[in-house]
Amino acid sequence: MEILNQDNPKILSTKEWAITIFLSSLPIIGFILLLVWAFSDDTNINKKNWAKGSLLLLLIGLIIFFMFIFFFGGIALMSGIFKH
Repeated sequence: MEILNQDNPKILSTKEWAITIFLSSLPIIGFILLLVWAFSDDTNINKKNWAKGSLLLLLIGLIIFFMFIFFFGGIALMSGIFKH
């Protein structure tokens, strides 16, 4: 793995951040772009860390979502079983 000089990375402008956030908010393309930005070697270190954080938050949100679905879905199924 090549070590890049990241002591003083380029600062992203407000316009670049706005475009980055807009593109990442698109449903399928945004997820793919987050993966590319997070794991690409030539991505700005700030954007790379932001993309990794966004993916982590997405994963945590999905885990919480499926826990709620499992819990409340189980309650709904159990109430239907005991009703008869």
